[in-house]
Amino acid sequence: MRRLRGGSMKDSDNRNQDIIDEDLYEEIDEEELLEILEEEKQKALMKEREERNKPKRPFPKWAFWLVAIAMFINVIALLPNTFSVPAVDFLITSAKLSSNETISDYKEAVVVIEAGDSRGTGFAISADGLILTNHHVIEDENRIMAAFPEQGLYSAEVIESYPEIDLAVLQVEGSKLPHLDLADRTSFEEQEHFYFIGNPLRFQGIANEGEILGYTKLEDWNQKVLMLEAPVYRGNSGSPVINGNGEVIGVVFATLNHEEHGRIGLAVPIDYYHKKNK
Repeated sequence: MRRLRGGSMKDSDNRNQDIIDEDLYEEIDEEELLEILEEEKQKALMKEREERNKPKRPFPKWAFWLVAIAMFINVIALLPNTFSVPAVDFLITSAKLSSNETISDYKEAVVVIEAGDSRGTGFAISADGLILTNHHVIEDENRIMAAFPEQGLYSAEVIESYPEIDLAVLQVEGSKLPHLDLADRTSFEEQEHFYFIGNPLRFQGIANEGEILGYTKLEDWNQKVLMLEAPVYRGNSGSPVINGNGEVIGVVFATLNHEEHGRIGLAVPIDYYHKKNK
């Protein structure tokens, strides 16, 4: 198997450090596409209300989602052929998950990290502005910014960096910021469901889900890392792996072509962060 870093985006990086296909990159503005998705959802909701008011049997929920997805795919079909099916899939999944109030709350703590030409993900772990991300997202950069969905843009300072486990801790000057709770240890069952939130393919605040496959050992790492069966893309570096209790048990940092499982995501267990901060 071969490890490939797959999270941050650098304009100067054309060496394909991860395994994302070129046709996954959209040339259409992401905000415009998300607006289209929202418009199609609203149209589907209006259609559901109209059907509900008619003297007919109730409009089934599965049919509502079928109509919404079909309408969105029809709109995408009219756009230039630069937006692939996987990207459409994770937008639809994110829209569904984000309607959950708990997931929506998680998203408030996830930030966009901009460091030079690099762009990735991070998440707040305290109300006073501590942010956890990957070392490779901010590596060798002096000017780093962190953007919260609601609180806006902050200048960030690197206060700790652990390149051997690809983690970094940033500090922004803020108070009462939304944040995620860290699990005391990385505990999970095989194929346990999890959520993760990040900024893949230049989108922002994309929620997704997957299953934990277990641990794997990489050739250039001294410690084992988590294997994730999940749609991890460029820009997901620094995304929190959130368990069913709402606690972060890992941090996404790469993708991998695995001999047995195929294309998978990789995450740093949160245990490694705790050991560095004893």
